[in-house]
Amino acid sequence: MAVSAVLLARVARGEHEPVLRLQRHAPAVAFGRMDAIAPGFAAAVAQARALGYEPFERLAGGRAAVYHEGVLTIGEALPDPQANLHINERYEATARTVAAALRSLGVDARVGAVAGEYCPGDFSVNARGAVKLSGTAQRVVRGGAYVGTVLVVRDAARVAAVVEALYAELGLPVDPAATGAVADEAPGAGLDAVEAALIAAYAARGPLREGTLDPGVLAAAAELEARFHPRLAAA
Repeated sequence: MAVSAVLLARVARGEHEPVLRLQRHAPAVAFGRMDAIAPGFAAAVAQARALGYEPFERLAGGRAAVYHEGVLTIGEALPDPQANLHINERYEATARTVAAALRSLGVDARVGAVAGEYCPGDFSVNARGAVKLSGTAQRVVRGGAYVGTVLVVRDAARVAAVVEALYAELGLPVDPAATGAVADEAPGAGLDAVEAALIAAYAARGPLREGTLDPGVLAAAAELEARFHPRLAAA
């Protein structure tokens, strides 16, 4: 999250080119700002830690989302002098791109929320209109926007179980059966295949160039990291 925040700030100021990042994760829970003010937040944080999932606060909006080794996240830092006017366009573009990538793998991927999904949103990507595969949230600043997407590639049951426990503490309704995974819809589609499909789908929108994170970005992120923990530590 700290790296994403630094990249967003630099892209928004015109100091860095736009960035697309794909990431894999250790078990963790990304809590949203609405979660942080919920009466059950402290209990949810404690529950996440008890289940072996490191809690942190997310850069973009939305409610609690669960990461583990079978989850990919997609992060875009994009320049836009009128970023607040183009929120829906970014949501639509992201959902279309993710759905296209998954369809290329044989998934019946559609855009839209399904009943009982966690972190509900109109621009979720689902399978068969039945289970959620990914969700997207945004953070808008002057001059740019960050678009963050969480995609469950495998082990949906692990995500569903943690979501159910945390949402009970936060007082949020959720149906664990509404959580799906790409591998359940396209057997054999692992992390590598999904990453390749995503890269191809994003490349169809515009040319991509592989790069590495500048040491200055990493240093700035290290200084900013505490921003995503204070309220959790206090809980």
